[in-house]
Amino acid sequence: MLMLWHSGYLMKKAPNKKVKLTDSPCVSNCCLDEDDICLGCFRHIDEIVAWRSYTSEEKQQITNRCQQRRDNI
Repeated sequence: MLMLWHSGYLMKKAPNKKVKLTDSPCVSNCCLDEDDICLGCFRHIDEIVAWRSYTSEEKQQITNRCQQRRDNI
């Protein structure tokens, strides 16, 4: 397993698997704060649960919001 830094997130990458921008930003360090924001990937619980149903564009928007949340701490 290879670890990659992607859009401000550390991501797991299996050998021979390309990382896509729409891959989950999950870093397997799940812990929600009082606002239901994950302290590992900075997604809201609703964004985590619905991740697979989002379009690539929506995933990019969420990834951008996650980066903003991370930068604001």
